[in-house]
Amino acid sequence: MIISNAQHYKEQVKALLQAGNLPESDLPESFDNFLVAIIDNEIAGVAGLEIYGEYGLLRSVAVGRKHRNLGIAAKLVDEIITICISKEISTLYLLTETAAEYFKNKGFIQIGREQVPAEIKASSEFSHVCPVSAIVMKKSIA
Repeated sequence: MIISNAQHYKEQVKALLQAGNLPESDLPESFDNFLVAIIDNEIAGVAGLEIYGEYGLLRSVAVGRKHRNLGIAAKLVDEIITICISKEISTLYLLTETAAEYFKNKGFIQIGREQVPAEIKASSEFSHVCPVSAIVMKKSIA
């Protein structure tokens, strides 16, 4: 498995997100902080990071159906956390409708929407893409 910047794989990333019923309409123009996992020249997974000052928003973690249960999501999330450390991000937030238990096992804790900083609340994912029923989680990085 190769982990690479997702910049040159936008269409494949969008297709993978669509297949997983994850939002892709509001993806950033630049994929500077998005990563893909490549297996046999195929995009097997993706994870992205949006940066809002000292806070990060983990988004678009998806693994293709035939590549699941191989540790791909874990590797991608670990690489995103490494990016957070290098960019001095103090806390990583996420919204999920289906993977709260997975992220709990990765050290994230569930929090209330009111506990989210204004910078993250202003993101498109938080403000209008994900439903208010989505679970909010955070992980301290520093």
